[in-house]
Amino acid sequence: MLGIAEAESPSAPTFSKEFVAASAAPLIFAILSHGESYGYEIIRQVRELSDGEMRWADGMLYPILHRLEKRGHIESTWGTGDGGRKRRYYRLRQSGLEELQSQRRSWQRMNAMLERLEGGRAHV
Repeated sequence: MLGIAEAESPSAPTFSKEFVAASAAPLIFAILSHGESYGYEIIRQVRELSDGEMRWADGMLYPILHRLEKRGHIESTWGTGDGGRKRRYYRLRQSGLEELQSQRRSWQRMNAMLERLEGGRAHV
């Protein structure tokens, strides 16, 4: 398992593991484009943005955050959260913002292609 919890309602649509994996980095970039955040807050935001349909586990998120940091797209610092607990805060670097813009364009092109096919405007 990729570290994805099931949706809360058995009848609610769920995302495939492959879709979750493909969308993880752009979602992280988009969340961090609004300001720094820490792991559990990112997980909470993804769950909220998806109306509970996408529920990440920390075992899935942290390896992705470490990979994005290693690639220079994000950076992290240690800070103290509520209750004095130490947290690692992540923030987007310029290269991460550029990657977000590139991935956004790719997703928009893919969506446009799917809409063309749905509307019967493409010849396959």
